[in-house]
Amino acid sequence: MADTTESDWIRGRAQALRRDRAPIDLEALLDLVVVGVAGQLEAERATLYLLHAARGELVSRVATGLTDLTIRLAVGEGVAGRVAMTGESARLLAMEEESVTISRFDALTNFDTRSLLAVPVHGGDGVLLGVLQVLNADSGGFTPEDEESLFALATQVGALLDATSLRSQLQTGQQPLAFRFNGIVGESNVMQRVYDRAARAARTDATVLIRGASGTGKELVARAVHANSERSEGPLVKVDCGALPEQLVENELFGHERGAFTGASTGQDGKIAAADGGTLFLDEIGELPLVAQTRLLRFLQDRSWFRVGGTKLHSADVRVVAASHRDLEDAVAQGAFRQDLYYRLRVVEITLPDLRARGHGDLDRLIDHFFWEATRRYNHPTLSLSGEARALLHAHSWPGNVRELEHVITSAVVLAPGTRVLADGLELGPGTPGAPAGSGPALTPRAPSTEQDVRPLAEIEREYLVAALRACGGNRSEAARRLGIGRNTLLRKLKGPASVP
Repeated sequence: MADTTESDWIRGRAQALRRDRAPIDLEALLDLVVVGVAGQLEAERATLYLLHAARGELVSRVATGLTDLTIRLAVGEGVAGRVAMTGESARLLAMEEESVTISRFDALTNFDTRSLLAVPVHGGDGVLLGVLQVLNADSGGFTPEDEESLFALATQVGALLDATSLRSQLQTGQQPLAFRFNGIVGESNVMQRVYDRAARAARTDATVLIRGASGTGKELVARAVHANSERSEGPLVKVDCGALPEQLVENELFGHERGAFTGASTGQDGKIAAADGGTLFLDEIGELPLVAQTRLLRFLQDRSWFRVGGTKLHSADVRVVAASHRDLEDAVAQGAFRQDLYYRLRVVEITLPDLRARGHGDLDRLIDHFFWEATRRYNHPTLSLSGEARALLHAHSWPGNVRELEHVITSAVVLAPGTRVLADGLELGPGTPGAPAGSGPALTPRAPSTEQDVRPLAEIEREYLVAALRACGGNRSEAARRLGIGRNTLLRKLKGPASVP
């Protein structure tokens, strides 16, 4: 039997993810897992198939030697599909009974399968999450000891998946599996640009400026830049520039010497020194006072600084990531933000879109993710979300962005009186159906992704009309005006006043 090095490594990563919820690159993580599994089992190739329960299919997300090819199997199809269907392992040589299926996939992957071992992957709750498979043992065939080792590895892989945001996708939603950074949900084109820039920035030590409205996830992206960089083992130190009194900002950043001010009985390092070897995250950098901006500019120029009240020059190896919801260009024009500091910060710029601009696909993924997370956290695993409630969520304009969505769904789960969250269980703040004028593109009706998703048009229309009416506080005239139809038309489409909520 192989040693437990790989199993211990996977267990350690799962524990770290549960503790830190770091937004690491999931594809890169799972790739390391399968490479390690292949090495421990002394196999030519390893593959992790993920089970998308709602679609009833296995998806090969990572496989040694295959970087651009995704294999999809129906449950019951091929060896991996049979393992998923029965929950039992499979250990075989390329026997005649499997030759047709194996030959088909060998032709697809330009591979020659001679031996195979596959075991199911379960989460901590016993739910099947996928299949872990190895091909071509160096010894010629896999042994019962190899099977025992692979089962042990599969247990740790299941724990690892449990600790990631990927777990919610495996259990909910009809959309194809899609993910990049742990905890950051969404696959729209605008988010793909965010992922690409964050990944490229993470490979360097360049200063990063993250822009976006409140609630769009700026801190998560900052953490992703750090967690996927060579500094990931170093500290990530956050300074909330908007929460500190002006007289304390410099002390917080640069530290102070003994006697620098009343009460300073000893010298003390600031947050910059604490971030040595890691990343300094300056949140809401636009709120930084001008005096502190001047000192920060010098630090960005040569990575050195003086403590408050000191004359000794200090230095540190620190990467800087800043974030702001403010219009910094306007702040520069108004004299509230130094132009030279602005350009020093804006080496790599990442702009996060409003939730409204990300479209229905991302909104559905986020709804499913937050709902799944909340039902597990608050012990409501059988709770479901009604179609009317989902339609109302799609009709809202989300001025508070992703943070507002998460809070609305969490509140609905916690306060749900039964087994289903209805539209009247959603406590939405001020907002309107679609996007207010001048604030970006409105959400459009969701397109079905499979044949099973196609529903009668009248049913979808009525859901949207009900959601629009609720979003307008039950004001039929206002709802009709915003929808661009007459009040009587609205009532007729809702099938009479008796059905209007």
